Amino acid sequence: MRPKTLLAKVVVGPALAFALAASGCATSTVRTAAPAPPAPPAEPAMWVVRDADSTIYLFGTVHVMKPGTVWKTPRVQAALTSAEELVLEIEEVDDPNAMAPVIQRYGLDLTRPLSSRLTEAERAKLGKAAAAMGANAAAFEPMRPWLVSLQLVVGSLMKAGYDPNMGVDRLLKAAAVQSGQKVTAFETVEQQMRFFAELPPEVEMELFRQSLEDFDEGAAVFDPLADGWARGDLSVLERYLVTEWKAEAPDLYRVLIVQRNQDWARQIEARLKGKGVSFIAVGAGHLVGPDSVQRQLEARGIRSARY
Repeated sequence: MRPKTLLAKVVVGPALAFALAASGCATSTVRTAAPAPPAPPAEPAMWVVRDADSTIYLFGTVHVMKPGTVWKTPRVQAALTSAEELVLEIEEVDDPNAMAPVIQRYGLDLTRPLSSRLTEAERAKLGKAAAAMGANAAAFEPMRPWLVSLQLVVGSLMKAGYDPNMGVDRLLKAAAVQSGQKVTAFETVEQQMRFFAELPPEVEMELFRQSLEDFDEGAAVFDPLADGWARGDLSVLERYLVTEWKAEAPDLYRVLIVQRNQDWARQIEARLKGKGVSFIAVGAGHLVGPDSVQRQLEARGIRSARY
């Protein structure tokens, strides 16, 4: 049986799904669980890249957390405080106005209802998932399969007690704005949306089918991964986010991880030609395994070290 890890991959891959939730596109009205008791201080993984006049911190994030999660350790806070610039995947993680027109362009198909692409069994399963999210399957009819996939991921995790408003990216941006820190990003909303919108049709449908199959697996899939992330356990992250993903969905892995990591390494190399301190926060899936940002930097002659 295929490992049920699509949820995990999306939650630590592109930030788009949870920016969509902020935009009001998500149909879920599921109540999140009560805050969990505070855990012992965590130590999520972080790396540093330095040259004579530049310091760049690389911090792996999750785009959704349970209330009460402890993650901003003194080490992380010190790195943040020293930085002049916060770099995210997309800057608009909390901006619904930036999302709406791009969703209209890339996420809807008014000529082909979603139900026309599905089997009878899939329609029934989608109806059940929609009901669990406090919605109606009819709300998905004008959406493309990839967009519905992300809605299902968000809904599944909310059902399991995770809060999309508590993604590390959003919390970091809010703090940066409050302190007057510069905020930039590797990608635009349109770029991230096109990663999904331009998937081959068969890959897009596989993404939808996996998200539908995984809908009831939110806690079982993400709880161990969230724990591994909080402890900085790279073996857990790599197993879930690299080894299994490459075996299950190599085309999706190449588009959402490998190609983007290569581009980000190029952007980091350009940053090193300047000076100052930057704090880069991207999905943890980009910072583990043989195709990680750090490995792409190494290919360019740039060394990084666990911090």
